[in-house]
Amino acid sequence: MSRADLDTIKKISLQSKNYPAILKEIHDHPKELYMRGEIIEQDKTAIGIVGTRKYSQYGKQVTLDIAGELARLGITIVSGLARGIDTFAHQAALENKGRTIAVLGGGIDKKSFYPSSNYHLGEKISQQGAVISEYPPGTRGTQFTFPQRNRIISGLSLGVVVIEAPEKSGALITAALALEQNREVFAVPGSIYEKNSQGTNQLIKLGAKPVTCIEDILEELNLLHLLEIKRKEIKPETKEEEIIFSVLSLQPMHIDEIIKKSGLPTSVVNSTLMILELKKAVRNLGKGNYVLCN
Repeated sequence: MSRADLDTIKKISLQSKNYPAILKEIHDHPKELYMRGEIIEQDKTAIGIVGTRKYSQYGKQVTLDIAGELARLGITIVSGLARGIDTFAHQAALENKGRTIAVLGGGIDKKSFYPSSNYHLGEKISQQGAVISEYPPGTRGTQFTFPQRNRIISGLSLGVVVIEAPEKSGALITAALALEQNREVFAVPGSIYEKNSQGTNQLIKLGAKPVTCIEDILEELNLLHLLEIKRKEIKPETKEEEIIFSVLSLQPMHIDEIIKKSGLPTSVVNSTLMILELKKAVRNLGKGNYVLCN
């Protein structure tokens, strides 16, 4: 482990003034935290977003929309930096100039960081929030430490939103811990035929608040006043952009279908989509699928 690596990691004890006050409320709070970045006053208004690593296009789109909208309202997004839904939640917060906190199940030094593919994302998070762990540098994550860290995700949050989760999922552990900690639990409904929706639909049957828009979350947490912040409305500036806007919706559409429905040349569609992506008016979901941003 390099000296530079260690120099960026701060150790925070329970007695430290920068130990998150909300985390002290849970009965099994960690006695110390290791952190890159900062936890600030704004982070008192935080929402956890969790879900499966094996996400669907639907799960990805919902995560980017919900996390992005909440971040734009000044709400901190807390998640576990796992692949899949967690990653998209953090990315959406960063892309919308919001704050986000990643809670790891092992050391936050480069050698122990898991998943290693998200290390650079973790560096970005530490500049717009914090990467934290209760485990000292050099600690490798185990089957025990990852579920154990979930109590910190829910402990830092006013409520937890489960986006996609099969019947047996770490995200459901986080939801159960949130209930124990008197935090609100939210779940995004999904198709009864989808494995990834079995866990979330079951949570709703058990009393979790169903989420179809961010107002469902804000109302439950008495945060509707945050909607007074104006949402930026993006309007088409050219005829080509207007045509693409009229073709796209919040349902994913493949680029071949966009070309067919728009009647525009392939090169024009590609360049217009690229411009609209840069304006954050359109989102590329991957594999040639596009949607309008909320």
